[in-house]
Amino acid sequence: MSVLTFLGGMRAALGVLAVRRACCHSRSAHTSPQTLVYKPIKKVMVANRGEIAIRVFRACTELGIRTVAVYSEQDTGQMHRQKADEAYLIGRGLPPVAAYLHIPDIIKVAKENDVDAIHPGYGFLSERSDFAQACADAGVRFIGPAPEVVRKMGDKVEARAIAIRAGVPVVPGTDAPISSLQEAQEFSNNYGFPIIFKAAYGGGGRGMRVVREYEELEENYQRAYSEALAAFGNGALFVEKFIEKPRHIEVQILGDKYGNVIHLYERDCSIQRRHQKVVEVAPATQLDPHLRDRLTADSVNLAKLVGYENAGTVEFLVDKHGKHYFIEVNSRLQVEHTVTEEITDVDLVHAQLRICEGRSLPELGLKQDKIRINGYAIQCRVTTEDPARGFQPDTGRLEVFRSGEGMGIRLDSASAFQGAIISPHYDSLLVKVISSGKDLPAAAAKMSRALAEFRVRGVKTNIPFLQNVLSNDQFLYGTVDTQFIDENPDLFNLKPVQNRAQKLLHYLGHVMVNGPTTPIPVKAKPSSIDPVVPAVPLGDPPKGFRDVLLKEGPEGFAKAVRAHQGLLLMDTTFRDAHQSLLATRVRTHDLKKISPFVAQNFNKLFSIENWGGATFDVAMRFLYECPWKRLQELRSLIPNVPFQMLLRGANAVGYTNYPDNAVYKFCEVAKENGMDIFRVFDSLNYLPNMLLGMEAVGAAGGVVEAAISYTGDISDPMRQKYSLDYYLKLADELVKAGTHILSIKDMAGLLKPEASRVLISSLRDRFPDMPIHVHTHDTAGAGVAAMLACAEAGADIVDVAVDPMAGMTSQPSMGAIVACTKGTKYNTGISLEKVFDYSEYWEVARGLYAPFDCTATMKSGNADVYENEIPGGQYTNLHFQAHSMGLGHKFKEVKKAYVEANKLLGDLIKVTPSSKIVGDLAQFMVQNSLTRAEVEERADELSFPLSVVEFLQGHVGIPHGGFPEPFRSKVELERGKTLHIKALALGDLNKAGQREVFFELNGQLRSVLVRDTVAMKEMHFHPKALKDVRGQVGAPMPGKVVEVKVKEGQKVEKGQPLCVLSAMKMETVVNSPLSGTVAKVYVKADSSLEGDDLILEITE
Repeated sequence: MSVLTFLGGMRAALGVLAVRRACCHSRSAHTSPQTLVYKPIKKVMVANRGEIAIRVFRACTELGIRTVAVYSEQDTGQMHRQKADEAYLIGRGLPPVAAYLHIPDIIKVAKENDVDAIHPGYGFLSERSDFAQACADAGVRFIGPAPEVVRKMGDKVEARAIAIRAGVPVVPGTDAPISSLQEAQEFSNNYGFPIIFKAAYGGGGRGMRVVREYEELEENYQRAYSEALAAFGNGALFVEKFIEKPRHIEVQILGDKYGNVIHLYERDCSIQRRHQKVVEVAPATQLDPHLRDRLTADSVNLAKLVGYENAGTVEFLVDKHGKHYFIEVNSRLQVEHTVTEEITDVDLVHAQLRICEGRSLPELGLKQDKIRINGYAIQCRVTTEDPARGFQPDTGRLEVFRSGEGMGIRLDSASAFQGAIISPHYDSLLVKVISSGKDLPAAAAKMSRALAEFRVRGVKTNIPFLQNVLSNDQFLYGTVDTQFIDENPDLFNLKPVQNRAQKLLHYLGHVMVNGPTTPIPVKAKPSSIDPVVPAVPLGDPPKGFRDVLLKEGPEGFAKAVRAHQGLLLMDTTFRDAHQSLLATRVRTHDLKKISPFVAQNFNKLFSIENWGGATFDVAMRFLYECPWKRLQELRSLIPNVPFQMLLRGANAVGYTNYPDNAVYKFCEVAKENGMDIFRVFDSLNYLPNMLLGMEAVGAAGGVVEAAISYTGDISDPMRQKYSLDYYLKLADELVKAGTHILSIKDMAGLLKPEASRVLISSLRDRFPDMPIHVHTHDTAGAGVAAMLACAEAGADIVDVAVDPMAGMTSQPSMGAIVACTKGTKYNTGISLEKVFDYSEYWEVARGLYAPFDCTATMKSGNADVYENEIPGGQYTNLHFQAHSMGLGHKFKEVKKAYVEANKLLGDLIKVTPSSKIVGDLAQFMVQNSLTRAEVEERADELSFPLSVVEFLQGHVGIPHGGFPEPFRSKVELERGKTLHIKALALGDLNKAGQREVFFELNGQLRSVLVRDTVAMKEMHFHPKALKDVRGQVGAPMPGKVVEVKVKEGQKVEKGQPLCVLSAMKMETVVNSPLSGTVAKVYVKADSSLEGDDLILEITE
C-alpha cells in the first residue's frame, strides 16, 4: 500500500469518526435518551419499476450507494433494470402486477444479494405494512416509516381516527372498512349523495369511485373493490361524504428517528381526472396564509402523534369556504414530490436515504426555519392516454420520442425512448415534466415551451390537453378545484398534431412491404412469349461513327457529322421511346439481348440514346438495377455506335441543382464508362445552368450537344414570346460557349413542318458549319412530316424509334423515315429489311411490359397537343394517373387545366422538371375545382404543391420573361420544411404480422411497423368491430377482459353493462349501445384485446 493511500484511508476513517461524534453530540441535544448509531447504507434495492426506480437509483449513485433493480417477465426491456448496478427477475410465471406484489421473491433477492435497504417507491407495496414488517424480519431496512406507522396510516379508517385525536378536521365517513354493499347503502341513507368509495390500503385514484345516485351504487362498489384488489392486493373500501368542488391540497412532511418533524410546504393537486392527478403546482396559488399555517401545523402535529419517520404526505380537501378536511396520509414518496424539491431545493430521496441511515434532520441542515419557498414549480404527467376518447389508455410502440428540455425544465422518465413498448399492464405514465419559474405564469410558459418541443409518435398522449390547461386563464391567474377539467370543456378542443414525417414514413413503409397502393387501371398481364433475337453474324461489328469519334475527338467527330452525305438517325428505342410508352420499365436484360444485332446492322446510326434522364431513378427505385452496370454492359456489346445521354444541365440526371464538382465528376465517370455524346439542356433554357453542364462535359472529354428546348409556334405571328429571334439569340450563346453540336429539343412534338423549315433553315444560314440535331415526339401524328421538313431545311440528324416503339408520345417511326428517304439525297444508309427484323423483336418484347404500356389507357395520339403543349412522356403519365384515380373521364379537363396552369406560371418551356410543375398545378386545380381566375384571386391562401412553390422561389432557374406577377408575390413561399428520407432496411415478419421498416429521417434513425397484408392472410387475428355496422361492439381501448356480464341469446337494454375491461390497472365498463339480443360473444375472461377488437354482436 502506498503512503498516499494509507494517509487517504486514515483521513476517511477520522472523517467517519468525527461524523459519529457529531451525531452523538447533536442527537443528545434534541432527542430522547434513546441512543441510535449512524449506520451507512451500502446497497439499496428499489421494489418498484419505471421512473421512480430510476429516480432512487440516481440519488443512490450520487451518494455512493450501489443499486439493485427487480423486474417482472414483462419488463425485461424496461430502462429501470439497465440503470441499476444489478437487476434480478421476480415473480416468474405471475401476472405483470402480481410480480411486483410478491413479497417472498423480493425479500429473497434482497437477502441473496446483500441488500442493506429497500426503497418501495410509490404504488405496489409502498404502503403495505406487511411488506415493511417482512423487511424488518429479514434484517433489511425499509426506507420509509416503521411497519406499525405504515399500518396505521395505510388503514384509512385508523388514520382518520388518529386525525380526530390530533384535532384535525375530517370528512364524515365510516369508522372502519365496509365489508358489504349493504353497509354502503346504509351510509348513503344516513348522509345522502354524493358519496365516494376509497381503497383502504392504497391511493393514487385506484379503487376510488364517486356515486351520485342510488342506481349507480352497486356497479361502482363492485368496480372500486375490483380495482383496489388488483392494485393493492386487498379490496377493502371505506366510504365517506363527497365534498363538492374542493381544492386538493397536500403537505410534504419529513420526520427522523428522533421525533423531529418538519413540513416542506404544500402542493396543489386539484387538476385531476378519474381522481388521478394530472398537473401539480407548488406552492398552492392564492392560498390564504392563515390557512397555509393551519394545514402545515395540522400535518406536523399528526405526524408527531404517530412518531412518523421518513417522507410522507398529508392530504386535505379545502372547500369553497376555506375549511379544510383531512383525507389521508400517504406514508411514502409521492409522484409529485418533484415540485416540492424544485421550490425548496431539498432532495427528498437523499433525505429519505440519510434518515434511514440514522441521520437527524438538523444534521442534514433541515430545520423548519431554514425551509423557504423559492418561486413556483409545475409538474405535468405526460401519459399515453387519449383525451379525445375519455383519456382511454393507449398502448403500442414509441416510433418517435423527442423530449422538450432547456432552462427551468426537469424530466423524470423511464420508458420514454424510441422503440419502447407501452404495455397495458402498468400505469400509463410516460414522463414527468417539471418546470420552475419566479411565478406561476413564468413556470407555465417554460412548461408550454417544453411540451411544444415534444415529439411522440406511435401512441396517443395527453400533451395537447396539457397545453390547453397551461394556457387557461383560470389556471394561470385564478384558483382551480377538482372539477376544473369537467367544467372546462374547451380543454378538449385539442389541436391536432401534424405528424407529417411519420405519416410519410408509414406510407413509404407500406409501399415497401405491400407494394404500391395506386391501382393499375387495367388488368393487363405480361406476355408469356419471349422475343426472338434475329440472326447475328459472327465476328466483330463493322466500324461506325464511334470509331470516328475515338480517332478524331469531339471536334473531328462534329466535322465528320457535318460533312456526311445523307440524313443521320439517332435511335431512342433504348431510352426515350420506352420512357414515353412503357414508363421506363424496360430491363437491361432485354436491351442486352438485342444489342449484338444492333451493333452488326445499325453501324450507320449517328448514335443510340440509352442513358440519363429517368433511367437512373427508375433503374434503382423500380427495377433494382445499377444504371452504371447497364452502361458498361451495353458498351461492351455495342462498341461501334456512339452512345448519347440526356444531361439536365446543373441537375445532371436528378431533379435539383447539384454542386458544380458533383456535376463535373458525374460527367467524368460517365465518359469513362462508355458515354460519348451528352445532350445538355435546361427545362427553362436558363443559360447559366446549361453552361455548367457544357463545361462539365467538355472537361470530361465528351461531345457537347447543347439543346434548346422548343415550345410555342414560331410560325404563328400571334405567339411571339418564344419567337424565332429568341431561339437564334440563344443559339448564338451556345455556339459561342463551344458546343460541338446544336440541338432542338421538341419535347411536346410542337414543331409543325412549316415551323421546322423556318427554324432549321435560319439556324443553318447562321451556323453553316455546325451540325444540327432535332428531337421531337409524335403525339399529334405529324412527327415524320416534321422531321422530313427539318432534313430538307438543313438538319443533319433526327431522332427516331424502331416501329413498334414509335408513334403516339414516342418518337417518329424509324421505318417510315428510312423508307421515305430511300433513293433521295437524304438516304439514311440503313437497310429497311433489318429495320423489319429489329421491329419484330421489339413487337414481342413490348408485350412483356403490358401492365405499364400506355396503350392500356390511351389508344392514340391527339393533335390537341398543339393547344395544351404537354410533353410526350408527361402526356402518357397524366393519362395513366387520371385513370388510376378514377378521373379517366375527366382527362379532357386535366388537359384544359394544363393550359390554364401554364398561363398562370407565365407560359413556360415545358420539359422535365418544369413540365412537372405545370402538371402538378393542373391536377391541383382539377382536384380542387379551381379556375385560373380563382387561383389568381386566392393565391395568398391556397396551399400549392411543393414543386410550384419551389419554382416560384427560383429553385429551378429563372424563366424567360421573368416570374409571373402578381401571382408569385401572393404565394406563401414556406421555407425550412424539407424532409430528407432514406430507406434503409426491411425487417422480418413478427408474430403480429408486421415488418419493421427502417428509415433515416433528417439524419436520425426512424422505424415504423407495417402490417404485411399478404402474410396476414395466413395468420389468425381477432376480428375488428366495424363502426358502420350497428350492433357490433368494439373494445374502446386495449386491455384485458375482467368479466363478461352477458351470454349469447340474452336480451339487453341500451346502457346495460356488457363486460368490464382493465388497462393500466384502471377498469372500464363497456355498456350496450342499443337494446336487443346478444347474437355472439367473441371474448371471455382474461382475453387480451386491442382497440376496436370485436367484443360481441347485438341484433335488434
